[in-house]
Amino acid sequence: MTTEFLIIALLALVWIWANISVDNFSGPLTVRYLLMDIAPLMMIALPMTLIIITGQIDLSVASIMGLSSVVVGIAHVEWGLSLPAAGALAILVGIGCGAFNGFFVAYVNLPSLAVTIGTLALFRGLAVGLLGTTALTDFDPEWTSLATASIGESRVPLVVVPIIALIVIFVILLHFTPFGRGLYDIGHNDLTARFSGVNVARSQMITFILSGAVSAFAGIFYTLRFGNSRGDNAMGLELEVIAAVLLGGVLIFGGRGALHGVIAGVLLIGVISSALRMEGVTVNVINIIIGLLLIASVMTPQIVAGLQRWRPKKRKVTP
Repeated sequence: MTTEFLIIALLALVWIWANISVDNFSGPLTVRYLLMDIAPLMMIALPMTLIIITGQIDLSVASIMGLSSVVVGIAHVEWGLSLPAAGALAILVGIGCGAFNGFFVAYVNLPSLAVTIGTLALFRGLAVGLLGTTALTDFDPEWTSLATASIGESRVPLVVVPIIALIVIFVILLHFTPFGRGLYDIGHNDLTARFSGVNVARSQMITFILSGAVSAFAGIFYTLRFGNSRGDNAMGLELEVIAAVLLGGVLIFGGRGALHGVIAGVLLIGVISSALRMEGVTVNVINIIIGLLLIASVMTPQIVAGLQRWRPKKRKVTP
């Protein structure tokens, strides 16, 4: 029994519980807002999976979201750039932030935990410094409406389309390419990976650049969905991202994980958060529960491995 299977089973049980116990959870709008709420989390969890599989971590993703939100707001509202041009600029900033992280981790060999704790504060400080306490809200209504639009006459939000595209890209990249196999090798042992021909530094740099780019894209969606650009947008989201990835079966020490488990982990956190909000539970209590899930996600692979070792071996039948 794999960790991914356990998380998928737990997701099914929580979904059933929420539909039975929480008033209006089975209503037609619940799934729509649930998918919109988890959209940034799902996006960023994909490159975060690649990073953690290599044995690294990126704590700056929410700060990159906040910085990209500020950049797209300033470029569109104050400079008068079109939304696509402002969005492209914000994504370039995200790529730059990811490359900044990747350079110090991959080429200077600094620990990613220390680097991204520093850039978490750096990028958030830049975002808040650029706007202060001001919120920019004068966005083109056509684009803010698009961010909350549905697919056709259905209640499925349009943002599901880029999410599915990103999932397909990252599944192929991680599970069906030499690059993805190299990430697992790095997570198992980066020295052995080097001797086997994996360009460790380049691979790590690519994962951090992907993280920066996707985080910036998530920041643009976040900005348009809520119609405001603020330096404190997405504050604290990195906790949920890491919890979802680890809960999905990705080993914190690297070398193991699969994207179907991560997708289930994101959905599980989304269902729990949505159900608890509908029950009137405060955000602080929800954060405590997510923190407990993060601890459980670190412990679960060890428990599963222990159970597999404990499983009794078949006795040989002697004639």
